[in-house]
Amino acid sequence: MDIILASASPRRKQLLSMIYSDFRVMPADIRELVPRDLDVDKCPEYLANEKAGLISQGRQKSLVIGCDTAVICDGKMLNKPRDTNDARIMMNMLSGAVHRVITGCALYYMGKSFTFSVSTDVEFYELSEQEIEAYISTAEPYDKAGGYGIQAKGALFVKGINGDYYNVVGMPVSKLKRAIDDFLSSDEIKELENK
Repeated sequence: MDIILASASPRRKQLLSMIYSDFRVMPADIRELVPRDLDVDKCPEYLANEKAGLISQGRQKSLVIGCDTAVICDGKMLNKPRDTNDARIMMNMLSGAVHRVITGCALYYMGKSFTFSVSTDVEFYELSEQEIEAYISTAEPYDKAGGYGIQAKGALFVKGINGDYYNVVGMPVSKLKRAIDDFLSSDEIKELENK
């Protein structure tokens, strides 16, 4: 089966290799905009669906996997920091607080789709001004939602997590594997494959 990851994230590519040894990467070039009335918890799933839906066009016989991860603190979605000041604001928000990391996933195959989200709670230690300044002076925060990477130096700030660690990295691999298996073995998909 042709499998396509609709993401440019090197972390997601690495994580998907836990499920599949052979797949293609085709980043979806979408404007990451969501409807204004959409609940913040549903935004990652919406964007994952947009990404996978775009890449699946004309590729009915490929399994397309899209993901989007959001960091949510005090009801506000923290995207990738635009600059050092933005990163500083985010780190101060996360300091000493519990935030949620939600990854939305979308699967497309044979004209059918399935979406779901996984949420993980992450608690940060209180961070000193020196810790924040040292961290935002590195390249690490700027390509990550919420401005930190739990799989790298951002791990030094984490007091604890409740939920799937890999979800925080960017792909809930265990839930995704089960969702793919269920999706591909559904009667609806089997019927389409046999036509």
